[in-house]
This record gives sequence, structure tokens and C-alpha cells, in this order.
Amino acid sequence: MTMTDLSPAASEWLAKTAGAFAGAAISLAWLLPKSRREAALRFLGSVTAGLVFGGTAGLAAAQKLGIAAMLSPHEMLLAGSALASLSIWWAIGLAVRFGERLTERREDRDAR
Repeated sequence: MTMTDLSPAASEWLAKTAGAFAGAAISLAWLLPKSRREAALRFLGSVTAGLVFGGTAGLAAAQKLGIAAMLSPHEMLLAGSALASLSIWWAIGLAVRFGERLTERREDRDAR
């Protein structure tokens, strides 16, 4: 069975899902979270972002790079889902770190 044997909708979902999981897995291997809770939060957030924003991100990136005409819709979905997944992984990480520092400062101030 190949991707061309699937219905168009199923093959698009498969491309989005593969890209989202690939982006999350690469991010997990690249930058390990501090806790299991953070890892689960970031993994689920990045997969969700890859599924939701994969098509838009892929099209935007392909147009920005000038390669939209050379890519198939499935390639754009796959790349866009991985890009969105990678991006949200880092955004969640930054937000968690910022929140931790803000909380630490507030606790230090209240302890005085």
C-alpha cells in the first residue's frame, strides 16, 4: 500500500501527522525538558500545532523560499507540520522558563 492508494483526505492527514510527530521527536531529542510533565505538555502542544497549522506553515515557508511550485501538497503538509511542531516546542519552552523566573522573583520579593 502506498500513499497514492489512500483517499486524498487520508493521505493529507497522514502527512500532517507524520510531520507533527517528526517535529516533536526531533525537538525532544534536541532539547530535553526538565520534567515528565513539561515533556508531555510540550510534546502534545507541538503535535497539536503541527496538525492544526501544518498546511498554512508549509505553504508560507514554501512561498517564502520560492519553492512552492516544486513541492507536492503532501510535501508542503509534511514540512509545514514539522516546522509548526518544532516552533511551538521552542515557544512553550521559552514560556515555561519565563514563567519559572517570574515566579521565582515574585517568591523572593514576598519572602523579604
